[in-house]
Amino acid sequence: MSELNIPVAPHPRLDLPKTLAGLAPLALNLRWSWDPESQAIFRDIDPTLWAERAGPVKILQQSPHLHEREKDKAFTARIQAACERLEAYQSSGKSKEKGLIAYFCAEYGLHESFALYSGGLGILAGDHCKEASDLALPFVAIGLYYRRGFFYQVVDAEGRQEHLYPAFDPEQYPVQEVLDPKTQSPLRLRLEFPGRSVAFRVWRVQCGRIPMLLLDTDLPENSPADRKITSQLYTSGREMRLHQEIVLGMGGVKVLSALGLKPSVFHMNEGHSAFLLLQRMKDLGNGSESTIKKSSILTIHTPVAAGNERFDAALVERTLSEELKGAPISFAELAKLAVDSEKTKGIFDLTALALRLSRLQNGVSLLHGKTADGTWRKVAGQEVIGLTNGVHMPTWLGPEMRTLMERSGASFAEVTQFDTLDQSDWRGILKASDEEVWAAHQAQKARLVAFANQRMFEQHARHGEGPSQLDPLLEALDPEAFIIGFARRFATYKRAHLILSNARRFAKIFGHKHQKVQIVFAGKAHPADRAGQSLIAKVYAQTVAPKFRGKVFFLEDYDMEVGRMLVQGVDIWLNNPRRPLEASGTSGMKAAANGVPNVSVLDGWWDEAYRAGKTRNGWAVGGRKTVADEKAQDKADAEALYDVLEQEVLPLYFGRDGEGLPKGWVQVMKESIASSAWQFSTRRMLEEYCERMYR
Repeated sequence: MSELNIPVAPHPRLDLPKTLAGLAPLALNLRWSWDPESQAIFRDIDPTLWAERAGPVKILQQSPHLHEREKDKAFTARIQAACERLEAYQSSGKSKEKGLIAYFCAEYGLHESFALYSGGLGILAGDHCKEASDLALPFVAIGLYYRRGFFYQVVDAEGRQEHLYPAFDPEQYPVQEVLDPKTQSPLRLRLEFPGRSVAFRVWRVQCGRIPMLLLDTDLPENSPADRKITSQLYTSGREMRLHQEIVLGMGGVKVLSALGLKPSVFHMNEGHSAFLLLQRMKDLGNGSESTIKKSSILTIHTPVAAGNERFDAALVERTLSEELKGAPISFAELAKLAVDSEKTKGIFDLTALALRLSRLQNGVSLLHGKTADGTWRKVAGQEVIGLTNGVHMPTWLGPEMRTLMERSGASFAEVTQFDTLDQSDWRGILKASDEEVWAAHQAQKARLVAFANQRMFEQHARHGEGPSQLDPLLEALDPEAFIIGFARRFATYKRAHLILSNARRFAKIFGHKHQKVQIVFAGKAHPADRAGQSLIAKVYAQTVAPKFRGKVFFLEDYDMEVGRMLVQGVDIWLNNPRRPLEASGTSGMKAAANGVPNVSVLDGWWDEAYRAGKTRNGWAVGGRKTVADEKAQDKADAEALYDVLEQEVLPLYFGRDGEGLPKGWVQVMKESIASSAWQFSTRRMLEEYCERMYR
């Protein structure tokens, strides 16, 4: 937001002809990531580079076609119009929220061309920032600038996941170096570690109306090892991860102070940034714990142990030894605040630290709130509430569905006053004709099919397959088939293999003579998660097995682009985690808003969203009771999944009227949209955060 007045250096490599100068501010504001008209401008400059995931800045630097546009009056008029829209957006908007909200997160997913994210946490954080911008909240986001980001996934011919790390040169991305407000020279701040002082700089990413400030230790004055602290997202090494999280938390508070920013709320999105509490203690002095607690809140995103940051206490003590000198708290006192719920000796738990020093804490769905409360209430000293996630609808809705919803009364305009939109505006889709809804879905499905077939062709060509194997792949995914989508992180508790677990029943569903069924998988496993990688190999083996080839597909390198295509174009969205380990599951929200019904275990958001009967909006897999025996639970859930597909889902989808329209299915699609487009949007979510957490 302009009133924060964060000084930045000009981007060093955006020297454009005068007639095209307006492209620079468009490229440097990530609002283009949810503005279709701006995206179209950069895509039209160079469709090839755009398809290769080059962002606008890189396109302006590398496209040989840019000079062709200088004298194109129609094109320059489009640029002028886009610049005017951006300027109007930036200058409008007024929120009744008064105090600055500082939002700390380890990752941010804004667009696939700028992959500083690994998965759901980062995508949610990106959506949170976009909606904060649309609602004109006083908001600043803090993160790290990962020069190598998160890995691109390549799956070899044996189904083994390989890891390729990108290189994010700041000169090729929409970042500008932050300047010291006092000297107007590049801002340099330091953190003290044993035996050395580590410097870091700050990059600003403008996300609509709000700034994101990303910290970076890759400076020549640092040692080669310290330059790598902010290099790679979610590195496996625990010492390096600890250094990253100290830089994120303590360094982030130092940045805010250096820029003269005084937040009234510090929002920790997961425990990764909990060391911000220590820096605030140092800044505020003795007796500051109650002050810190009043202005700190914590969002917990997972009940799974791997998602909660825990370190060896001796390692934390050594690493913080210099920063703790002169601090108003000893390490022993700090360690007491970081004791986990089981009081495990020798463990420093960042989630526990954040819980004890925050005013409010929330899980990310109503069910997850209950689960988190059961785990953490004794640590928090109060109830951990449930505040359900949402998704940024302008980012995730397909163009045809968005157009249809707008014709039906929904509004995606940015607000100029902070208010609640009438939910009836979003339920107008129920009055749209069945033909319109089905046509919009079929258009988005056709786009997915073309995209996926090309991706699979390239994928298998790299494996060295012959022409006779490759040719069919260009038509492998069939727009007339019933297409199931399953895309998420390949953690074992998400059970990607569940639908494959009974060969006889799987063959019955996918081998039906008159009902063609296909399934598309996508997802990554963390480089250290061998069990997850084995699961990918297991699923991939089915895609090349002769009896299932052409029925089961795996799209490698799951990212925001693949995610958008799938949630907009498949026929159902499948989710079958072990209940209650799925905290939220925002991909299902995206699918639902696109008229793609969910077939899901009653976990995360679906536990509160699912409706049966006349207003059915999808299907439940199993019930709400769980058993301790995982094998028995897996078997029961698999049988329930096969039953619901065979007996309810497929008959309804393939039941057509005289015009070939599945009217019963379309009604479920409409209810899916009507029950999710508002209730599971970031607009509703941010209003709830303001009412229940920020104020």
